[in-house]
Amino acid sequence: MKVTDEKTCMRFSIRRPKLPSSETHPEESVYKRLDVTAWLGHLNELGQVEEEYKLRKAIFFGGIDMSIRGEVWPFLLRYYSHESTSEEREALRARKRKEYMEIQQKRLSMKPEERREFWRSVQFTVDKDVVRTDRSNQFFRGEGNPNVESMRRILLNYAVYNPAIGYSQGMSDLVAPILAEVLDESDTFWCFVGLMQNTIFVSSPRDEDMEKQLLYLRELLRLTHLRFYQHLVSLGEDGLQMLFCHRWLLLCFKREFPEAEALRIWEACWAHYQTDYFHLFICVAIVAIYGDDVIDQQLATDQMLLHFGNLAMHMNGDLVLRKARSLLYQFRLLPRVPCSLHDLCKLCGPGMWDSGYIPAVECSGHHVGSDGWPYGGMVETPSPKLPREGKKGPKMPREPFVFRR
Repeated sequence: MKVTDEKTCMRFSIRRPKLPSSETHPEESVYKRLDVTAWLGHLNELGQVEEEYKLRKAIFFGGIDMSIRGEVWPFLLRYYSHESTSEEREALRARKRKEYMEIQQKRLSMKPEERREFWRSVQFTVDKDVVRTDRSNQFFRGEGNPNVESMRRILLNYAVYNPAIGYSQGMSDLVAPILAEVLDESDTFWCFVGLMQNTIFVSSPRDEDMEKQLLYLRELLRLTHLRFYQHLVSLGEDGLQMLFCHRWLLLCFKREFPEAEALRIWEACWAHYQTDYFHLFICVAIVAIYGDDVIDQQLATDQMLLHFGNLAMHMNGDLVLRKARSLLYQFRLLPRVPCSLHDLCKLCGPGMWDSGYIPAVECSGHHVGSDGWPYGGMVETPSPKLPREGKKGPKMPREPFVFRR
Protein backbone atom coordinates (compact mmCIF):
# COMPACT_ATOMS: atom_id res chain seq x y z
CA MET A 1 0.00 0.00 0.00
CA LYS A 2 1.24 3.50 -0.82
CA VAL A 3 0.03 6.73 0.72
CA THR A 4 0.01 9.72 -1.62
CA ASP A 5 0.97 13.27 -0.65
CA GLU A 6 -2.68 14.13 -0.15
CA LYS A 7 -3.77 12.59 3.12
CA THR A 8 -7.29 12.02 1.86
CA CYS A 9 -6.15 9.85 -1.04
CA MET A 10 -4.60 6.45 -0.48
CA ARG A 11 -3.43 4.03 -3.13
CA PHE A 12 -3.22 0.31 -2.46
CA SER A 13 -1.31 -2.37 -4.32
CA ILE A 14 -1.69 -6.09 -3.63
CA ARG A 15 1.63 -7.88 -3.67
CA ARG A 16 2.00 -11.57 -4.54
CA PRO A 17 4.56 -12.74 -2.00
CA LYS A 18 6.24 -16.11 -2.01
CA LEU A 19 7.45 -18.21 0.90
CA PRO A 20 11.08 -19.37 0.72
CA SER A 21 11.62 -23.06 1.38
CA SER A 22 13.68 -22.07 4.43
CA GLU A 23 10.51 -20.65 5.99
CA THR A 24 8.32 -23.73 5.62
CA HIS A 25 7.56 -26.54 8.02
CA PRO A 26 9.86 -29.53 7.34
CA GLU A 27 6.81 -31.79 6.97
CA GLU A 28 5.09 -29.48 4.52
CA SER A 29 3.74 -31.30 1.43
CA VAL A 30 4.21 -34.71 3.07
CA TYR A 31 0.49 -35.13 3.69
CA LYS A 32 -2.13 -35.23 0.97
CA ARG A 33 -5.70 -34.08 1.43
CA LEU A 34 -7.72 -36.58 3.46
CA ASP A 35 -9.91 -38.42 0.95
CA VAL A 36 -12.41 -41.26 1.31
CA THR A 37 -9.77 -43.98 1.12
CA ALA A 38 -7.51 -42.34 3.69
CA TRP A 39 -10.47 -41.61 5.99
CA LEU A 40 -11.67 -45.21 5.92
CA GLY A 41 -8.12 -46.25 6.72
CA HIS A 42 -8.42 -44.44 10.04
CA LEU A 43 -11.56 -46.39 11.03
CA ASN A 44 -11.65 -49.92 12.43
CA GLU A 45 -14.35 -52.49 11.75
CA LEU A 46 -16.59 -50.92 14.41
CA GLY A 47 -16.27 -47.46 12.90
CA GLN A 48 -14.03 -46.11 15.67
CA VAL A 49 -11.23 -43.69 14.83
CA GLU A 50 -7.87 -45.27 15.54
CA GLU A 51 -4.76 -43.20 16.21
CA GLU A 52 -6.66 -39.93 16.54
CA TYR A 53 -3.43 -37.93 16.72
CA LYS A 54 -2.27 -39.15 13.31
CA LEU A 55 -5.65 -38.22 11.85
CA ARG A 56 -5.50 -34.70 13.27
CA LYS A 57 -1.95 -34.29 12.02
CA ALA A 58 -3.00 -35.35 8.52
CA ILE A 59 -5.87 -32.85 8.58
CA PHE A 60 -3.62 -30.09 9.91
CA PHE A 61 -1.27 -30.42 6.95
CA GLY A 62 -3.50 -31.69 4.16
CA GLY A 63 -7.07 -30.65 4.92
CA ILE A 64 -10.18 -32.68 4.14
CA ASP A 65 -11.69 -33.53 0.79
CA MET A 66 -15.04 -31.83 0.25
CA SER A 67 -16.78 -35.16 -0.31
CA ILE A 68 -16.25 -36.30 3.31
CA ARG A 69 -16.36 -33.04 5.26
CA GLY A 70 -19.89 -33.74 6.41
CA GLU A 71 -18.70 -37.01 7.95
CA VAL A 72 -15.39 -35.81 9.44
CA TRP A 73 -16.32 -32.35 10.74
CA PRO A 74 -18.60 -33.71 13.51
CA PHE A 75 -15.53 -35.46 14.96
CA LEU A 76 -13.41 -32.29 14.82
CA LEU A 77 -16.23 -30.30 16.42
CA ARG A 78 -16.60 -32.91 19.17
CA TYR A 79 -20.13 -33.88 18.36
CA TYR A 80 -18.88 -37.42 17.81
CA SER A 81 -16.32 -39.04 20.06
CA HIS A 82 -13.39 -40.65 18.28
CA GLU A 83 -13.97 -43.75 20.42
CA SER A 84 -17.62 -44.06 19.38
CA THR A 85 -18.73 -46.87 17.08
CA SER A 86 -20.92 -46.35 14.04
CA GLU A 87 -23.83 -47.87 15.97
CA GLU A 88 -23.25 -45.57 18.95
CA ARG A 89 -23.17 -42.52 16.71
CA GLU A 90 -26.52 -43.38 15.20
CA ALA A 91 -27.99 -43.75 18.68
CA LEU A 92 -26.45 -40.41 19.65
CA ARG A 93 -27.94 -38.71 16.62
CA ALA A 94 -31.40 -40.01 17.54
CA ARG A 95 -31.08 -38.75 21.13
CA LYS A 96 -29.72 -35.38 20.04
CA ARG A 97 -32.43 -34.94 17.43
CA LYS A 98 -35.04 -35.45 20.14
CA GLU A 99 -33.25 -32.98 22.41
CA TYR A 100 -33.03 -30.47 19.57
CA MET A 101 -36.77 -30.68 18.98
CA GLU A 102 -37.38 -30.12 22.69
CA ILE A 103 -35.25 -26.96 22.54
CA GLN A 104 -37.20 -25.76 19.53
CA GLN A 105 -40.50 -26.50 21.26
CA LYS A 106 -39.37 -24.46 24.24
CA ARG A 107 -38.77 -21.53 21.90
CA LEU A 108 -42.10 -21.91 20.14
CA SER A 109 -44.05 -22.15 23.40
CA MET A 110 -42.76 -18.92 24.91
CA LYS A 111 -45.25 -16.71 26.68
CA PRO A 112 -46.22 -13.49 24.84
CA GLU A 113 -43.96 -11.27 26.97
CA GLU A 114 -41.06 -13.72 26.58
CA ARG A 115 -41.65 -13.82 22.83
CA ARG A 116 -41.54 -10.03 22.57
CA GLU A 117 -38.28 -9.84 24.51
CA PHE A 118 -36.79 -12.67 22.45
CA TRP A 119 -37.76 -10.92 19.23
CA ARG A 120 -36.16 -7.70 20.41
CA SER A 121 -32.93 -9.20 21.73
CA VAL A 122 -32.38 -12.10 19.32
CA GLN A 123 -34.83 -12.79 16.52
CA PHE A 124 -34.78 -9.35 14.91
CA THR A 125 -31.03 -9.56 14.35
CA VAL A 126 -31.10 -13.21 13.28
CA ASP A 127 -33.83 -12.56 10.71
CA LYS A 128 -31.81 -9.69 9.31
CA ASP A 129 -28.55 -11.64 9.14
CA VAL A 130 -29.59 -14.98 7.68
CA VAL A 131 -31.05 -13.53 4.50
CA ARG A 132 -27.68 -12.01 3.62
CA THR A 133 -25.36 -14.82 4.70
CA ASP A 134 -23.58 -16.82 1.98
CA ARG A 135 -26.27 -16.09 -0.59
CA SER A 136 -23.74 -16.59 -3.39
CA ASN A 137 -23.44 -20.21 -2.26
CA GLN A 138 -25.75 -22.42 -4.30
CA PHE A 139 -26.88 -24.08 -1.08
CA PHE A 140 -28.46 -20.83 0.16
CA ARG A 141 -29.28 -19.13 -3.15
CA GLY A 142 -32.76 -18.03 -4.20
CA GLU A 143 -35.89 -16.74 -2.54
CA GLY A 144 -37.73 -19.04 -0.14
CA ASN A 145 -34.71 -21.33 0.17
CA PRO A 146 -35.49 -23.90 2.92
CA ASN A 147 -31.81 -24.04 3.88
CA VAL A 148 -31.93 -20.38 4.90
CA GLU A 149 -34.88 -21.18 7.15
CA SER A 150 -32.91 -24.11 8.63
CA MET A 151 -30.03 -21.77 9.41
CA ARG A 152 -32.48 -19.35 11.03
CA ARG A 153 -33.97 -22.08 13.24
CA ILE A 154 -30.53 -23.28 14.32
CA LEU A 155 -29.51 -19.79 15.43
CA LEU A 156 -32.79 -19.06 17.20
CA ASN A 157 -32.70 -22.41 18.96
CA TYR A 158 -29.09 -21.88 20.00
CA ALA A 159 -30.05 -18.59 21.66
CA VAL A 160 -32.64 -20.55 23.69
CA TYR A 161 -30.18 -23.36 24.42
CA ASN A 162 -27.44 -20.97 25.56
CA PRO A 163 -29.08 -17.70 26.66
CA ALA A 164 -25.82 -16.49 28.25
CA ILE A 165 -24.36 -16.23 24.73
CA GLY A 166 -27.58 -15.67 22.82
CA TYR A 167 -26.90 -14.42 19.34
CA SER A 168 -24.23 -12.06 18.07
CA GLN A 169 -23.78 -10.83 14.55
CA GLY A 170 -21.35 -13.11 12.78
CA MET A 171 -22.67 -16.38 14.16
CA SER A 172 -24.58 -16.92 10.93
CA ASP A 173 -21.24 -16.83 9.11
CA LEU A 174 -20.07 -19.75 11.25
CA VAL A 175 -23.25 -21.84 11.02
CA ALA A 176 -23.76 -21.51 7.25
CA PRO A 177 -20.69 -23.50 6.07
CA ILE A 178 -21.34 -26.23 8.66
CA LEU A 179 -24.93 -26.63 7.50
CA ALA A 180 -23.84 -26.68 3.86
CA GLU A 181 -21.45 -29.58 4.58
CA VAL A 182 -23.26 -31.57 7.27
CA LEU A 183 -26.65 -31.23 5.52
CA ASP A 184 -28.74 -32.01 8.60
CA GLU A 185 -30.31 -29.36 10.84
CA SER A 186 -30.02 -31.19 14.15
CA ASP A 187 -26.48 -32.44 13.47
CA THR A 188 -25.43 -28.93 12.41
CA PHE A 189 -26.87 -27.48 15.61
CA TRP A 190 -24.84 -29.82 17.78
CA CYS A 191 -21.71 -29.26 15.70
CA PHE A 192 -22.20 -25.53 16.25
CA VAL A 193 -22.62 -26.15 19.98
CA GLY A 194 -19.30 -27.99 19.90
CA LEU A 195 -17.66 -25.16 18.01
CA MET A 196 -18.83 -22.59 20.53
CA GLN A 197 -18.10 -24.66 23.64
CA ASN A 198 -14.97 -26.60 22.91
CA THR A 199 -12.77 -24.45 20.71
CA ILE A 200 -10.77 -21.40 21.67
CA PHE A 201 -10.76 -20.68 17.94
CA VAL A 202 -14.07 -18.82 18.27
CA SER A 203 -13.94 -15.49 20.11
CA SER A 204 -17.19 -14.15 21.41
CA PRO A 205 -17.73 -10.40 21.13
CA ARG A 206 -17.49 -10.11 24.91
CA ASP A 207 -14.71 -7.74 25.92
CA GLU A 208 -12.95 -10.21 28.22
CA ASP A 209 -12.83 -12.93 25.56
CA MET A 210 -11.48 -10.63 22.88
CA GLU A 211 -8.94 -9.07 25.23
CA LYS A 212 -7.59 -12.51 26.13
CA GLN A 213 -7.07 -13.25 22.44
CA LEU A 214 -5.43 -9.86 21.85
CA LEU A 215 -3.17 -10.29 24.87
CA TYR A 216 -1.82 -13.57 23.52
CA LEU A 217 -1.52 -12.12 20.02
CA ARG A 218 0.40 -9.06 21.22
CA GLU A 219 2.81 -11.28 23.11
CA LEU A 220 3.22 -13.61 20.15
CA LEU A 221 3.96 -10.64 17.88
CA ARG A 222 6.47 -9.32 20.39
CA LEU A 223 8.19 -12.68 20.33
CA THR A 224 8.04 -13.38 16.59
CA HIS A 225 7.73 -10.04 14.80
CA LEU A 226 9.34 -7.42 17.01
CA ARG A 227 9.39 -4.64 14.41
CA PHE A 228 5.64 -4.81 13.90
CA TYR A 229 5.05 -5.00 17.64
CA GLN A 230 7.22 -1.94 18.20
CA HIS A 231 5.19 -0.06 15.60
CA LEU A 232 2.01 -0.93 17.49
CA VAL A 233 3.60 0.33 20.71
CA SER A 234 4.59 3.58 19.00
CA LEU A 235 0.92 4.17 18.17
CA GLY A 236 -0.06 3.97 21.84
CA GLU A 237 -3.16 2.33 23.24
CA ASP A 238 -5.03 2.58 19.92
CA GLY A 239 -2.32 0.62 18.16
CA LEU A 240 -2.20 -2.08 20.81
CA GLN A 241 -5.95 -2.63 20.45
CA MET A 242 -5.15 -4.08 16.99
CA LEU A 243 -8.55 -3.23 15.51
CA PHE A 244 -7.40 -4.60 12.16
CA CYS A 245 -7.58 -8.17 13.45
CA HIS A 246 -10.84 -8.09 15.42
CA ARG A 247 -12.81 -9.34 12.42
CA TRP A 248 -10.26 -12.09 11.84
CA LEU A 249 -10.92 -13.44 15.33
CA LEU A 250 -14.67 -12.89 15.48
CA LEU A 251 -15.44 -14.42 12.08
CA CYS A 252 -12.57 -16.91 11.95
CA PHE A 253 -11.07 -15.36 8.79
CA LYS A 254 -14.31 -15.99 6.88
CA ARG A 255 -14.30 -12.48 5.40
CA GLU A 256 -10.57 -12.44 4.66
CA PHE A 257 -10.28 -15.40 2.27
CA PRO A 258 -12.42 -17.08 -0.40
CA GLU A 259 -14.58 -19.77 1.18
CA ALA A 260 -12.51 -22.73 0.01
CA GLU A 261 -9.37 -21.26 1.60
CA ALA A 262 -11.18 -20.12 4.74
CA LEU A 263 -12.53 -23.62 5.34
CA ARG A 264 -9.04 -25.08 4.97
CA ILE A 265 -7.91 -22.67 7.69
CA TRP A 266 -10.86 -23.73 9.86
CA GLU A 267 -9.90 -27.39 9.51
CA ALA A 268 -6.27 -26.70 10.41
CA CYS A 269 -7.44 -24.88 13.55
CA TRP A 270 -10.03 -27.53 14.44
CA ALA A 271 -7.33 -30.21 14.21
CA HIS A 272 -5.77 -28.87 17.46
CA TYR A 273 -2.36 -30.06 16.33
CA GLN A 274 0.34 -29.07 18.86
CA THR A 275 -1.66 -26.06 20.09
CA ASP A 276 -5.22 -24.95 20.71
CA TYR A 277 -4.26 -21.51 19.45
CA PHE A 278 -3.27 -22.08 15.85
CA HIS A 279 -5.61 -19.25 14.81
CA LEU A 280 -3.21 -16.80 16.47
CA PHE A 281 -0.36 -18.14 14.35
CA ILE A 282 -2.61 -17.51 11.32
CA CYS A 283 -2.92 -13.87 12.45
CA VAL A 284 0.85 -13.54 12.84
CA ALA A 285 1.37 -15.14 9.42
CA ILE A 286 -0.90 -12.54 7.80
CA VAL A 287 1.06 -9.76 9.51
CA ALA A 288 4.41 -11.31 8.58
CA ILE A 289 3.47 -11.71 4.90
CA TYR A 290 1.35 -8.62 4.28
CA GLY A 291 2.39 -6.17 6.99
CA ASP A 292 5.66 -4.74 5.67
CA ASP A 293 3.97 -1.63 4.30
CA VAL A 294 2.58 -0.89 7.73
CA ILE A 295 6.09 -0.66 9.14
CA ASP A 296 7.83 0.89 6.14
CA GLN A 297 5.28 3.68 5.81
CA GLN A 298 4.61 4.02 9.54
CA LEU A 299 0.87 3.77 9.01
CA ALA A 300 -1.43 5.21 11.65
CA THR A 301 -4.11 3.11 13.32
CA ASP A 302 -6.88 4.02 10.88
CA GLN A 303 -4.57 3.56 7.89
CA MET A 304 -3.51 0.16 9.22
CA LEU A 305 -7.17 -0.85 9.52
CA LEU A 306 -7.75 0.28 5.93
CA HIS A 307 -4.63 -1.53 4.73
CA PHE A 308 -5.63 -4.93 6.08
CA GLY A 309 -9.29 -4.35 5.18
CA ASN A 310 -8.33 -3.85 1.55
CA LEU A 311 -6.38 -7.11 1.61
CA ALA A 312 -9.58 -9.09 2.25
CA MET A 313 -10.19 -11.68 -0.48
CA HIS A 314 -6.85 -10.79 -2.07
CA MET A 315 -4.58 -12.77 0.27
CA ASN A 316 -3.26 -16.23 -0.50
CA GLY A 317 -4.79 -18.59 2.05
CA ASP A 318 -2.49 -21.48 1.21
CA LEU A 319 0.56 -19.24 1.65
CA VAL A 320 -0.74 -17.96 4.99
CA LEU A 321 -1.37 -21.52 6.18
CA ARG A 322 2.13 -22.63 5.26
CA LYS A 323 3.65 -19.62 6.99
CA ALA A 324 1.54 -20.23 10.11
CA ARG A 325 2.64 -23.86 10.27
CA SER A 326 6.25 -22.71 10.00
CA LEU A 327 5.73 -20.17 12.79
CA LEU A 328 4.28 -22.86 15.05
CA TYR A 329 7.21 -25.15 14.26
CA GLN A 330 9.70 -22.42 15.15
CA PHE A 331 7.78 -21.57 18.30
CA ARG A 332 8.07 -25.17 19.45
CA LEU A 333 11.82 -25.13 18.86
CA LEU A 334 12.36 -22.32 21.35
CA PRO A 335 14.24 -23.55 24.42
CA ARG A 336 11.87 -21.54 26.61
CA VAL A 337 8.81 -19.37 26.21
CA PRO A 338 7.58 -16.43 28.30
CA CYS A 339 4.91 -17.35 30.81
CA SER A 340 2.56 -14.91 29.07
CA LEU A 341 2.36 -17.50 26.28
CA HIS A 342 2.23 -20.56 28.49
CA ASP A 343 -1.31 -21.41 27.41
CA LEU A 344 -0.10 -21.81 23.82
CA CYS A 345 1.96 -24.77 25.06
CA LYS A 346 -0.75 -26.49 27.04
CA LEU A 347 -1.53 -29.97 25.84
CA CYS A 348 -4.87 -30.10 24.10
CA GLY A 349 -4.88 -33.84 23.48
CA PRO A 350 -2.71 -36.94 23.36
CA GLY A 351 0.58 -36.74 21.53
CA MET A 352 0.68 -32.99 21.12
CA TRP A 353 4.38 -32.72 21.86
CA ASP A 354 5.09 -35.80 19.80
CA SER A 355 8.86 -35.42 19.82
CA GLY A 356 8.95 -35.59 23.60
CA TYR A 357 10.34 -32.07 23.78
CA ILE A 358 8.53 -29.68 26.11
CA PRO A 359 9.80 -26.09 26.31
CA ALA A 360 10.54 -24.48 29.63
CA VAL A 361 8.50 -21.51 30.74
CA GLU A 362 10.28 -18.34 31.80
CA CYS A 363 8.59 -15.80 34.02
CA SER A 364 8.38 -12.42 32.31
CA GLY A 365 7.63 -10.62 35.56
CA HIS A 366 4.61 -8.78 34.14
CA HIS A 367 1.40 -9.96 35.74
CA VAL A 368 -1.29 -7.33 35.97
CA GLY A 369 -3.47 -7.70 39.06
CA SER A 370 -1.40 -10.58 40.44
CA ASP A 371 0.27 -10.63 43.85
CA GLY A 372 2.99 -12.89 42.62
CA TRP A 373 4.40 -14.60 39.56
CA PRO A 374 2.85 -17.87 38.45
CA TYR A 375 6.35 -19.04 37.54
CA GLY A 376 9.20 -18.09 39.80
CA GLY A 377 11.83 -19.14 37.30
CA MET A 378 12.26 -21.91 34.79
CA VAL A 379 9.48 -24.49 34.98
CA GLU A 380 8.39 -27.28 32.74
CA THR A 381 5.04 -27.41 31.00
CA PRO A 382 2.89 -29.93 32.92
CA SER A 383 2.83 -33.47 31.58
CA PRO A 384 -0.51 -34.64 30.16
CA LYS A 385 -0.37 -37.77 32.32
CA LEU A 386 1.07 -36.37 35.52
CA PRO A 387 -0.12 -32.77 35.87
CA ARG A 388 1.81 -30.85 38.48
CA GLU A 389 2.45 -27.28 39.37
CA GLY A 390 5.80 -25.76 38.58
CA LYS A 391 8.25 -25.52 41.45
CA LYS A 392 9.15 -22.12 42.70
CA GLY A 393 12.71 -21.04 42.14
CA PRO A 394 14.87 -17.97 41.73
CA LYS A 395 13.96 -15.72 38.85
CA MET A 396 16.28 -16.37 35.94
CA PRO A 397 17.76 -13.51 33.95
CA ARG A 398 15.95 -12.93 30.69
CA GLU A 399 17.73 -13.38 27.40
CA PRO A 400 16.45 -12.23 24.04
CA PHE A 401 14.52 -14.82 22.06
CA VAL A 402 15.81 -15.63 18.60
CA PHE A 403 13.07 -16.24 16.09
CA ARG A 404 13.61 -16.59 12.36
CA ARG A 405 11.07 -14.79 10.21
